[in-house]
Amino acid sequence: MRRRHFLNRAGLGFGGLALQSLLQRDGFASADTAGTFTHFDGKPQFAPKAKNVIWLFMRGGVSHMESFDPKPMLTKYAGKSIGETPYAHVQDPSRLKNVRVVVVNDANGQQRNVIYPLQVGYKKYGQSGIEVSDWFPHIGSCVDDLSVIRSMWTTDDNHGAQVQFHSGKHRLDPPGPTIGAWVNYGLGSLNDNLPQFVSMGPRYFDKKDGHYLGPAYDSVKLKIDLENPLEFAKPEGDLTRAEQKLGFGLVNRLNRLAKDQYPDDPALEARIKSYELGYRMQTAVPDVINFDTESEATKKLYGLDQKETKPFGEQLLAARRLAERGVRFIQIMHGDGAAGAWDQHSKLKAMHSKLAGQVDKPIAGLLKDLKQRGQLDETLVVFATEFGRTPGTQGSDGRDHHPFGFSVWMAGGGIKGGTVHGATDELGFHAVENPHYVTDVHATILHQLGLHSHHFEVPGHKRLDIDFGSVIKEIV
Repeated sequence: MRRRHFLNRAGLGFGGLALQSLLQRDGFASADTAGTFTHFDGKPQFAPKAKNVIWLFMRGGVSHMESFDPKPMLTKYAGKSIGETPYAHVQDPSRLKNVRVVVVNDANGQQRNVIYPLQVGYKKYGQSGIEVSDWFPHIGSCVDDLSVIRSMWTTDDNHGAQVQFHSGKHRLDPPGPTIGAWVNYGLGSLNDNLPQFVSMGPRYFDKKDGHYLGPAYDSVKLKIDLENPLEFAKPEGDLTRAEQKLGFGLVNRLNRLAKDQYPDDPALEARIKSYELGYRMQTAVPDVINFDTESEATKKLYGLDQKETKPFGEQLLAARRLAERGVRFIQIMHGDGAAGAWDQHSKLKAMHSKLAGQVDKPIAGLLKDLKQRGQLDETLVVFATEFGRTPGTQGSDGRDHHPFGFSVWMAGGGIKGGTVHGATDELGFHAVENPHYVTDVHATILHQLGLHSHHFEVPGHKRLDIDFGSVIKEIV
């Protein structure tokens, strides 16, 4: 049997993943064929407020008006064109450059923009009195722990904006590392038995994270499946644990012989360690998604007792368990399909209410569970989406893509709770107060982890100021 085939049958395919992590940690990984990059020592550059990040991304474009930025004027002027309202100025042509303007035919056959009314009610929650849609009552109950940013903007008006929100790069630009990859790049591991950067849920546009940093900084995909939570984490053959251990022992002896033969190979020791780490991961990773030790009350908090909330709830419970075990960045995507399930060009009321019902209770459960365990202080939770949706209607019952003003929120990890930062205009069209490009969220995350975003400069890959972003100081 060839050595490579033997390693695969022994279940060491996952060793390659482990190797990338170890090469990165030990400073042996290279960025690309063009040269090397500045290597961080794995420690924060200044005192951090957070140790890890749970990143929740709603794929497709959540309507900001029907979630965390309610706009009653939409209902008041429903059916009118924007020009027929006191807010005609929001459709200034200079502001509408590159936007797709949705029009409908009125009774006289004339085309005009028509305002679409709010599809759900809203109310104030908590001591802070922040308004939240009735589709998110559970998250609303946690609003005093949230900092809602209502003034986000981006430049991609199609779903490539998912890539842009994660990396700051438009789909037409050369690809760049995602925020999870930068965290992986800048900080050392807190647990040598688990990956540094884990992702769950669907990805369709760009399934890489590291890009020019190299595959060492890509996320490791995790599934809530006790039988096969990670690809290549099981032996191909029907091996017992004892038999597998014998195989590892043999491989280790062969590698030690190779080390004696090639003593100047700095990556070989890391490769040897990778097999040991891969072996440990086979036990550590399934343990994370085995919820038998969790109380029934905890499972119910995440919605594991309800069919509609169980899938996302399991991912969030796994995220909490990963965070408490030291995984730095846990990235969870919600919304299947190429564009993402939140993309409601029609049937917005029916679909947004259904999707909100899948995530609202689990997300609130995560926040409450982290808080009662004392983990929220050091775990930064982010709720994001690629863009908002238009104040006007599309067809008869939907909204189009809208990159000019939308909402995200952050909680924990030194973020100031019970705050609203920034604002869109009265119709939710433009970010008019404290506007923030998507990389400002990245810079804030890095800051809370004790890292300066402007120090992430890689030779051969020049970045502009907008690529680094600026810390949103008002919310920290």
